[in-house]
Amino acid sequence: MRYFLCLSYDGSAFCGWQIQPNAPSVQATLEGTLSRLLNRPVAVTGAGRTDTAVNAVNYVAHFDLDGELPFGQSDLCYKLNAMLPHSIAVHSVVPVADDLHARFSAKRREYTYFIHRQKDPFAAPWSWQCGYPELDFDAMNRACQYLLGTHDFSCFEKTGGDNKTSICTVFDAFWTPFTPSHLQIMDSCHSERSEESYWYFRIAADRFLRNMVRATVGSLIEIGRGKQRPEWIAELIEGGKRSDAGESVPGNALFLNKVEY
Repeated sequence: MRYFLCLSYDGSAFCGWQIQPNAPSVQATLEGTLSRLLNRPVAVTGAGRTDTAVNAVNYVAHFDLDGELPFGQSDLCYKLNAMLPHSIAVHSVVPVADDLHARFSAKRREYTYFIHRQKDPFAAPWSWQCGYPELDFDAMNRACQYLLGTHDFSCFEKTGGDNKTSICTVFDAFWTPFTPSHLQIMDSCHSERSEESYWYFRIAADRFLRNMVRATVGSLIEIGRGKQRPEWIAELIEGGKRSDAGESVPGNALFLNKVEY
């Protein structure tokens, strides 16, 4: 019997999703907890790999059991949350068809990257303080249009990956301002602050390459700073190498926030 887990995790304490030798991972933590709880070895397969410090909301993973669960799905969810560290929360456990795969059956994945333009101790753990004096978000959004469609995105791919192809289809990509909830609820000075101090970048695709989102954000920042033209993104995709693109931005501000099947 195959089961899908829906979970969220704070990636700051982990080397990423995938099991690594001599380093804590979300996958190893979840597998160890499930195995102790069910009193048998349990392997867990995730919807995709997230890098060190990268977070996830509504992440999907699956595991297989011979036969049914020894207790109800809600009980399993409750027991898992009682045993897992605070950085991992399981939202649901549901039975699915045996041929439904957490990784290979996914049709669309969505990532969100957060930046803030002024010092904020409450945003800092999950957002990147981007302190460049000026950023042209209109130019950055024009550049996003060149990401759309099916392309070889090896210019944004970290070397050392084991994927068979670097071709991905990007469905959506954009920057937009927002107001963090802690300012909406508690900050009486918010009206005196810049209305566009907080931004996020959202990108959705059928699949992503290793480090692809963080390298894409770093490249778009170069355009926002006026160092490159929006058309530079098209030029990178057409024939650029990873060394030609922008720097990779920090992982703590990146969230895998949706997986669709």
